[in-house]
Amino acid sequence: MEITPGQLLRHIDSPADLKQLSKEQLHQVCEELRQYIIDVVSVHGGHFGASLGVVELSVALHYMYNTPYDQVVWDVGHQAYGHKILTGRRDNFITNRKYKGLSGFPKRSESEYDTFGVGHSSTSISAALGMAMAAKYKGEDRKCVAVIGDGAMTAGLAFEAMNHAGVADTDMLIVLNDNCMSIDPNVGALKEYLTDIALSPTYNKFKDDVWKALGKLPGKRLTRTMAHKVAESMKTMVSSSANLFEALKIRYFGPIDGHNITKLVDTLADLKKIPGPKILHIITVKGKGYSLAEKDQTKWHAPGLFDKVTGEIYKKKFEAPQPPKYQDVFGHTMIELAELNEKVMGITPAMPSGSSLKYMMEKMPHRAFDVGICEQHAVTLSAGLATQGMKVFCNIYSSFMQRAYDQVVHDVAIQKLPVVLCLDRAGLVGEDGPTHHGAYDIAYFRCIPDMIISAPMNEKELRNLMYTAQLESTQYPFVIRYPRGEGVMAEWRTPFEEIEIGKGRKLKDGRDVAILSLGHPGNFAQAAIRELRTQGLDPAHYDMRFAKPLDEALLHEVFTKYDKVVTIEDGTTTGGFGSAILEFMNLHGYKAEVKMLGIPDRIVEHGSPKELHRECEYDAQAIAETVRALLKTQVSVSILG
Repeated sequence: MEITPGQLLRHIDSPADLKQLSKEQLHQVCEELRQYIIDVVSVHGGHFGASLGVVELSVALHYMYNTPYDQVVWDVGHQAYGHKILTGRRDNFITNRKYKGLSGFPKRSESEYDTFGVGHSSTSISAALGMAMAAKYKGEDRKCVAVIGDGAMTAGLAFEAMNHAGVADTDMLIVLNDNCMSIDPNVGALKEYLTDIALSPTYNKFKDDVWKALGKLPGKRLTRTMAHKVAESMKTMVSSSANLFEALKIRYFGPIDGHNITKLVDTLADLKKIPGPKILHIITVKGKGYSLAEKDQTKWHAPGLFDKVTGEIYKKKFEAPQPPKYQDVFGHTMIELAELNEKVMGITPAMPSGSSLKYMMEKMPHRAFDVGICEQHAVTLSAGLATQGMKVFCNIYSSFMQRAYDQVVHDVAIQKLPVVLCLDRAGLVGEDGPTHHGAYDIAYFRCIPDMIISAPMNEKELRNLMYTAQLESTQYPFVIRYPRGEGVMAEWRTPFEEIEIGKGRKLKDGRDVAILSLGHPGNFAQAAIRELRTQGLDPAHYDMRFAKPLDEALLHEVFTKYDKVVTIEDGTTTGGFGSAILEFMNLHGYKAEVKMLGIPDRIVEHGSPKELHRECEYDAQAIAETVRALLKTQVSVSILG
């Protein structure tokens, strides 16, 4: 299907082309840009609602600023599609998030207009401040803009950056895009505070009117200084809405309608003339311009392929029941465990839908909580609950857990608190790419004393690991990592069984070579073994279940019987599960040829999970190829015989 951009948009190959248009023509540009995003995403997939909500802002920023000399940093990057289309990537936008195509997020190596690589939230203010400080040091008249959502503003990093920005004496603008949404609705006191500002803009209107009126009088510098003093003295009389930002010495402007392109352009023109750190508060609607996305913003954050006319989201149709997503098994199992154990509680940092903790939050709102984009707080909050005897399941995506590593070490592990850390999206996540791949958790947790690190091979194993983790006998931090997407068991609601911690299982005996798998890739191993058996080869298969503690009895059996071993994991092979096996082999003086399969020691880009498993050579085909290579001599002898 050919997708054609509108009459004006088709001629915009860079912001320089955009600047040739009149301000009146920007309305049409916005309509065409919004429609082009709808056309492409409906057919090719990707994030959706976030970029529709900032169409006008994207156009206004590139119209008013001298990008890429002026630096614009997009927080998270879900909303940067319009930015990409306006900066020379319009015709290539259909490759967005596809293997070897455009990244779904701003990426420095992709374009000079992508000033900072992003994917995780709340980094934009720090990055833009660093750019502004460098510009000042080098004597450059460079403007720096950070675009951050109200959801991302809840993270501690954003407040740390604003705390510094207020005293850094740099010319920087923060655009606060306020739509009351991240992926799920925003939560917390900051959300309520911003809502109060939006509903009660009396102070800001007063300050704006006084500033403009006195600025027209003779002696503009003096009168505007007077205006600022008058506004400051009137704050407590009129409103306290801007106190939070201005207490940090960041001048506050707004709120304004973020979908009024004329107002945005005029406001940015004014703010460019005002030195120092500033914040512009704009009110937008996520999914703006597509009514279904406006009404159900969580569903339309990244809906997949859909019919843009009817709004039907295309789903594969199957005759037989299909395995559920691992996240849904987690979500429903949490309710079962909570009904069995009154001490069970759930915590997630802004991912109730993504983690499926939403089911427990709906049924047991006093025992399951979304704390906003605050991974560090989520872990230490869980630790505090654990000191009072609660059995807390803290569900954080594997790549997001990297932000809370210090809290895991100091607040959980050192104090030996039995917090259950459920790492969703472990392994290669697919189209979200390197910022979201859950590659490192096995390695970075394995070095922490007393950590239990487990990975289920299927839905039954996930349920049993969760059941084991909440037992009173489990007295150490317990990590359960599992991948994005579907499992392998259509009938997954099995009775709970306790799993002995550190105990693996032999799934199949064999000869000549042993395959040791951790987690879901064990299913790849089983597929490879089925193929190998048709070729006369008979590998053994061990599902180790735990990267720490290792099942030493099982490993003694493996290295006593086999001199050729293959390890498989969906984590980095550097310091991961395979490394643990090599350490065991060396410690006990065994000699064997070991091939480690998993995520290699390099940044893996985006693509479908199947494409990335193939590229990283730990899919079923790669496992079979590795076994055949290890047994090449024996196979040759067998054929010659």
